[in-house]
Amino acid sequence: MIVDFIAGARPNFMKIAPMIKAISKYPSSKIEYRLIHTGQHYDPNMSDTFFEQLGIPEPNINLGAGGGTQAEQTSKIMVGYEKLLLTKPCDLCIVVGDVTSTMACSIVAKKLNIKVAHVEAGIRSGDLTMPEEINRMVTDSISDYFFTTSEVANQNLKALGISENHIFFVGNTMIDSLLSNLQRFQKPNIWDQCGLQDKNYIVLTLHRPANVDQEANLELLINKIIEHSNNLYLVFPVHPRTRQVLNRLHISNPNLILTDPLPYLEFNYLVSKSMAVVTDSGGITEETTMLGIPCMTLRSNTERPETVSIGTNELLGTNPSALEPAMRKLLGGQWKKGGIPPLWDGKTSERIIEILIKLNLVSKL
Repeated sequence: MIVDFIAGARPNFMKIAPMIKAISKYPSSKIEYRLIHTGQHYDPNMSDTFFEQLGIPEPNINLGAGGGTQAEQTSKIMVGYEKLLLTKPCDLCIVVGDVTSTMACSIVAKKLNIKVAHVEAGIRSGDLTMPEEINRMVTDSISDYFFTTSEVANQNLKALGISENHIFFVGNTMIDSLLSNLQRFQKPNIWDQCGLQDKNYIVLTLHRPANVDQEANLELLINKIIEHSNNLYLVFPVHPRTRQVLNRLHISNPNLILTDPLPYLEFNYLVSKSMAVVTDSGGITEETTMLGIPCMTLRSNTERPETVSIGTNELLGTNPSALEPAMRKLLGGQWKKGGIPPLWDGKTSERIIEILIKLNLVSKL
């Protein structure tokens, strides 16, 4: 029995890593797997160290899809994965999250009559301008088994007419990775270089087109954050698409610390010691909720509403004027404490493997 784990970007590996580890806890089940990197995102930080940090082997196969437009990338991933399956088929294709690779590989597998399981199924932002939302909708429309992170996701799937027998509320594999690595977080070099200390800085991440593609808007956002952050350091690991715009703006401030994207253990060290995080990422809002760190999300919607209704996250929208009252609340010690969503307990991956065994989707010795 061969199971394919599909990954196209760094967050995918963080979601898959704990499932691979969980397989070893069930020696009575014969589970062979292939870790397949589609090559959707080329990341120079995706080195041996990255896989060592996550405790997983390097990918068995890299399809080398590379960049390009949405359509070009989708087609290259589909062609590459189809060639693999035609020569070396798998019995179950497991896709995670909502990147292009998730959608593309689920389509290829289904057309070859291979069952598809979607981990992190059912999440929705309601924003069809986001490529990720299209990927979620298409993947969920053709998958066979659905592993969810919240009751909201369950209800979204049921509204599509999906049988409850195929929906499994298991929790969040990203949180599995976070909890298993808490004691392994590593101080990044910039900690000592810049004199950072606990709670004397804010972590900033921006990459979504609505925030970074328009130079004037990005400049206004950053200047507003600087203006209202009460001279706290702003540590900004810069996404490649954001770096291109920043290079043209020449924004400079003694409290603004720009750095390249950081490895997993170093980045989460920064988040765990910060006063707050300002972001437009979805995954980071989950990590800040788990770590109890205040989070301001510069988006008008979220596919992870539990981080707002239960956790430490607040949606500010994309209007820079929302930053001042939010910063005032943060610096005044009035930010909500937040709680932990159900089943975010570090055991999600074990539950997934147990369900696969129970459903006879993986063979027993």
